[in-house]
Amino acid sequence: MTYKEARVYLDELSKYGSVLGLDTIRGLLRELGNPQDDLKFIHIAGTNGKGSVLAYTSTILSEAGYRIGRYVSPTVVSYLERIQTDGEWIPEERFAYLTERVRDAIARMEAAGEHSPTVFEAETAIAFLYFKEMNCDLVVLEAGLGGELDATNIVKNTVCAVFASISRDHIGVLGNTLEEIAENKAGIIKPGCAVVSAEQKMSVREILRTRAESLGLEFAEAGQVQVSSEDFRGIRFSYKEFEDLYSPLAGKYQAGNAAAALEVIRALRRMGCRISDEDVKRGIGKTVWPGRLTCVSEHPVVLLDGAHNEEAALRLRESMESYFPGKRLICIMGVFRDKEYEKIVDIMCPLASSVYTVSLPDRKRTLTAEELARTVRRQCPNVRAEGSVEKAAEEALAEAGSEDVVLAFGSLSYLGQVKEAVERLGKKSRTELDKERGMRND
Repeated sequence: MTYKEARVYLDELSKYGSVLGLDTIRGLLRELGNPQDDLKFIHIAGTNGKGSVLAYTSTILSEAGYRIGRYVSPTVVSYLERIQTDGEWIPEERFAYLTERVRDAIARMEAAGEHSPTVFEAETAIAFLYFKEMNCDLVVLEAGLGGELDATNIVKNTVCAVFASISRDHIGVLGNTLEEIAENKAGIIKPGCAVVSAEQKMSVREILRTRAESLGLEFAEAGQVQVSSEDFRGIRFSYKEFEDLYSPLAGKYQAGNAAAALEVIRALRRMGCRISDEDVKRGIGKTVWPGRLTCVSEHPVVLLDGAHNEEAALRLRESMESYFPGKRLICIMGVFRDKEYEKIVDIMCPLASSVYTVSLPDRKRTLTAEELARTVRRQCPNVRAEGSVEKAAEEALAEAGSEDVVLAFGSLSYLGQVKEAVERLGKKSRTELDKERGMRND
C-alpha cells in the first residue's frame, strides 16, 4: 500500500461518520495486539486549548530527553501532523504500512460480523502502533470528541489526565448543559493518575474535583500567571517556581494554557520524572502550534486563529482589542454549520471593516460562504462571499494597507490553505495584486 492508497482507504472509511463508544475500537485494537497497553499516556480533554497544552507539555518533555508521541486533531499544515514523535511527523511510508495492517485487521472484523471502525478509530489505531514501534516513553494524547466515549479513552495507562478550558460545544452530542459536557470529559480520569486542569468555571471545577477525589486522586488547577510583556508575537511570563519564560504562542489565553502545561510538569516531577527548569524554559520557548493566533506575515500583519465556538471567539476578540487598538481589521471567516456561528459572528464581526466569507473543505459540514455572508451582514455590511479560500486571501491582502490587520478565523480546517495563499501572494508585489484585482473588477 502506498501513502496515496492509504489516504484513499481512510477517506472511504469516513462514510461511517463519527460514532461515540469504545466497543469497536476495542475490537480493532484486539486484532492488532493491543499496542496501547504497552504505552503510557498524558490524556488531554477540553473545549479550547487542548492543542496548545499538548504542544507545551510535549515540547518540554522532549527537551528533557524523553521520547514523546503526539496525537492531535484536526490538522492545519499536513495530514501527517496528526501523528508525531518529538515533533517529527510520521513518514509517509510508515503511515502506509501501518494503515495496511489496520485495513487487514478491519477486514477480519468485518468477516466475523463485527462493526467496521470509523476513520478516527482507524487513525487512532495507526497512531498507537506507531508510538509502540517508536518506543515512546510517553504519549501526549488529545481526545477527539468528549472524553468518556471518545475512541482515545480506550487507554488504560494514563499517567496524567489533563483538562483544558471546558465550555459549551457539541451541544446535544456531549450533553445539553455545561455540567453534562464536563461530566462527559471527566471520563478520561483513571485510577492512579494525576489530575490537572486549566482554570475552569466553578461548576466545571467541582465536577472534575469530585471525580478525582472519588478515586482518591489529587486535583490541581492552574493558578494565576504573572505576565511581564506580550504582543501578537508572543508572551513573557512567570508561573510559581518557573521564572522569566518566553512563549512564541500569542493570545491573551495562552498564559492559562501554559500554566496548565506547567502543572502537568509539576505533577510529573512529583512522580520522579527528571525535568529541569532549563528544560522547561527551552521547551516553552520552542513550542510551535499553528492556527492559534499565528502570525504568517507582518507587512501587513496576517493572523490565523481556529476560534470556532463562543468562548474561543471571546478570547480572540480580547486579544485583538488588546494587541491592535485602533487598527483597521479585515477578516476571512469560514465555519461549520453545527457550530454556534451566529454567536461567533456577533462577537467578532463588529470589529471588522470588511469580511470575506468562505466555504470549508468539508462540504458536508460547512456553512456555505453565501449563508455565512447573510449572517455576517447583520454586524458588518461590507461582506462578500468568495468562491475559494485562495481568492478570499487574495482579496483581503489586496484591500489591506501596510498598517492594517488581516485575520482568518472560524475553523482550523482551512487555515493551512490561507497560509499557503499568503505565502504565495507575499512573493507578488502590491502593484501586481492591485492590477489583478482591477482586471477582475472591470
